[in-house]
Amino acid sequence: MISRAVLGVYLVLFFVFLFGPLVVMGITAFNTPEYPQVWPFEGFTLEWFAKLFQDESLMYGLQNSFVIGAFVVALSVPLGLAGALVMTQIYARARGLYYLVVVAPVLTPGVIIGISTVIFWKDVTAWTGMKSLFTGFFLATLGQSTFIASYCMLIFLSRLQRYDRTQEEAALDLGASRTQVFLHILLPYLRPASFSAAVIAFLSSFENYNTTTFAILADKTLTTVLAGRVRAGLTPAISALAVLIIGVSVAGAVLYEITRRREAPA
Repeated sequence: MISRAVLGVYLVLFFVFLFGPLVVMGITAFNTPEYPQVWPFEGFTLEWFAKLFQDESLMYGLQNSFVIGAFVVALSVPLGLAGALVMTQIYARARGLYYLVVVAPVLTPGVIIGISTVIFWKDVTAWTGMKSLFTGFFLATLGQSTFIASYCMLIFLSRLQRYDRTQEEAALDLGASRTQVFLHILLPYLRPASFSAAVIAFLSSFENYNTTTFAILADKTLTTVLAGRVRAGLTPAISALAVLIIGVSVAGAVLYEITRRREAPA
């Protein structure tokens, strides 16, 4: 009985800690006071959602976050897939060293990645004279992709561990080329991992701050705009943004689960 009671209290505290801030932001997004306030609830309003879309700085940062996130996905997922395939092909003795090298960006503080990205590409721009290489969008995409690609690689590796290579051998014996095997056997098998890697890559890019705050230079993303707002003082419009993001996330998760169940064999 005591162990069950302790477990119950722990679960309650865990879920309060996990969902408490979300509930608070959900309430403040619909409350009328100009400062985020849960109690007293003075009145229901949708005004803060309208003011959210009228906030040019916030919308500009949100737009940049979406664009950078899309480029990070386009770069990180193929790099992660390539890294995972190399891991399965190299000699067993070299895998430990290779794994250490490709996972090292995950263990490196984001501040270090952001600063080193700026310094490196500043020198490259000085040597080549190509000023287009030293822009916030370009640097933020590369800086984030250095460690997000490692996340993608780990996702692909977990999928490849259950891959039956006899399918490839059978296809090669029947006359298929390596390219055909890759396109028609391996890629369809990795489709769930590809989707998961793309989602993780986008969300990791969207919420990243440590690397982005240095690599974005004078430009803005949603996280850098929000950081500035926290210093200046928040309004319920930020809570409205949080409600919209949570709603989109939940809708996406539900849609994915419905699609997965429909595609699953009966």
